[in-house]
Amino acid sequence: MLAHLDVLHAVAGLLVGTLVGLTGVGGGSLMTPILVLIFGINPGTAVGTDLLFASITKIFGSFVHNRHESVDWKIMRRLAIGSVPAAVLTLLAVSTFGKFGNDTNHVILTVLGTMLIVTAIATLFQKKLATFAKTHDRKDDSRTLLPTIVLGAVLGAAVSVSSVGAGAIGVTALLMLYPALRVSRIVGTDIAHAVPLTLVAGFGHWLIGGVDPTLLLNLLIGSIPGVAAGSLLSTRSPDHILRPALAAVLLASGIKLLS
Repeated sequence: MLAHLDVLHAVAGLLVGTLVGLTGVGGGSLMTPILVLIFGINPGTAVGTDLLFASITKIFGSFVHNRHESVDWKIMRRLAIGSVPAAVLTLLAVSTFGKFGNDTNHVILTVLGTMLIVTAIATLFQKKLATFAKTHDRKDDSRTLLPTIVLGAVLGAAVSVSSVGAGAIGVTALLMLYPALRVSRIVGTDIAHAVPLTLVAGFGHWLIGGVDPTLLLNLLIGSIPGVAAGSLLSTRSPDHILRPALAAVLLASGIKLLS
């Protein structure tokens, strides 16, 4: 393992893991742009590797949230009903392009850049939107069924192509659909839902040939202690400074990828 250790990739994993622990924003919106813009990794490989990276890290997160009873499994199933089939169909569509080439990479970069800009907006205004949602009456359970499945389908397609969307965008949308639910339960549900979604999408990319196992190992070496450290520091972090700064980075990355 030491023979394949890449210190720079491990440091990138440490940085992203720490920020995820501090802010709760998904690693895909941070890791994929770093791999593409800084390390020059092929976009298809960056997305596929990051999806498996996210699935492994979020398995541990979902266990923790489940122990604290902060996962709503009914909402999670609704999301998965939409997201898993959408991920499979999206990957089948991507595979029709054959081996990742310039056309496929262009589509991935376009979707990734767009999703980063949307994530930046969601990250910046998430708390204001949550406060706004709290002022409205709780929707009847039957009225939230279809919108939740549709949300899952949108996330499934977007995450499969860009690895971005299951974090900040998913949480923000769930806050609007289920305003009476505690934020911790929304976050736990979103993390639990991300596990099957990123596993299916990640293994799909593996079959297509879009995963680098060595890169994945190096990212995990850095990210696991990073998430732990960030989580411990999160109660002391200046959220009013971190969130705007993170949103600015995501916005700049999105614009750079689109250009």
